[in-house]
Amino acid sequence: MSKRDYYEVLGVERNATEAEIKKAFKRLAMKYHPDRNPDDKDSEEKFKEAKESADVLGNAQKRAAYDQFGHAGVDASMGGGQGAGNGSFSDVFGDVFGDIFGGGRAGGGSRVYRGSDLRYNLELSLEDAVQGTSVKIRVPTLTNCETCNGSGAKKGSSPVTCTTCQGHGQVRMQQGFFSVQQTCPTCHGKGKMINEPCLPCHGEGRIKEQKTLSVKVPAGVDTGDRIRLGGEGEAGENGGPAGDLYVQVSVREHPIFQRDGSSLYCEVPISFVIATLGGELEVPTLDGRVKLKVPAETQSGKLFRLRGKGIKPLRGGAVGDLMCRTYVETPVNLTDKQKELLRELDTSMQGEDAKHNPKATSWLDGVKKFFDDMKL
Repeated sequence: MSKRDYYEVLGVERNATEAEIKKAFKRLAMKYHPDRNPDDKDSEEKFKEAKESADVLGNAQKRAAYDQFGHAGVDASMGGGQGAGNGSFSDVFGDVFGDIFGGGRAGGGSRVYRGSDLRYNLELSLEDAVQGTSVKIRVPTLTNCETCNGSGAKKGSSPVTCTTCQGHGQVRMQQGFFSVQQTCPTCHGKGKMINEPCLPCHGEGRIKEQKTLSVKVPAGVDTGDRIRLGGEGEAGENGGPAGDLYVQVSVREHPIFQRDGSSLYCEVPISFVIATLGGELEVPTLDGRVKLKVPAETQSGKLFRLRGKGIKPLRGGAVGDLMCRTYVETPVNLTDKQKELLRELDTSMQGEDAKHNPKATSWLDGVKKFFDDMKL
């Protein structure tokens, strides 16, 4: 497929200045960069096309060859990059990526970096997670040095432009058609040198501190939810914006309740007598105690639903339910008289197993059939 005219791609006139070319590329890069358009092949191709056009038109020698011979004049040297004398055009790439990713350049060519995001693990009780709360946390972080106001230079002095990279933070090495760009070894990409470093921060511009923050935990959070505190991460470098703090929520196990989304589950032990004759029990909820009516002949594993006694979801919706699962507790530590009464009860039900113990009878019939089938 034939290539489009580079001037047409950037939308500039053939007599456009270097500044106009930079501006045009920056506009297109901000619009079509792959990180701003994930999984968009069309935007990716347009970004590559704009970058190729800017690579040529931003280099005086390549532009002259393109103006005279068209694409044929530059195709053989497209992999070479700019010459050492045209390195200034590369600034636009740093500006564009800075705008996209949060970096950029401060005055005098010094590179600006956004601070790192931080994570804090916050453990909550089920009650606090369901009802919401406010907690104080202490976070170790890097903050701007107040002595030098983040510059890294001793009070009364200031950073100076790096003499190796002339403030660009990058240096280029030209070998024929190929140009290699790497971080400046003198200023480590900052574009500035500090001759008199600030003593408290040792020239870094940031110091380690513990800061106390108040975190408002909304009602309904669950394990895995995150609370974002904008600008509470590490301080940026050279005046860059601070990162964010992400509070990662973890809910402790509860001795009574288990949570499943907006529902709560609990196990309720009931006596042999209540299970048989029915009765009324007090069961706990997160709002207090409520009465649970247990019908006669309730079996272990029976699930009772208490509507609206669960959890209100964090992101909206109806309040969940409390599910109470009963299990019949076998009596222990019986007296001789109590044991005798149970034997009398058992004797009184003999011969009526199918009536009084239908599940056991059904199970025994199934076992008998299983063994009878094996004999065939």
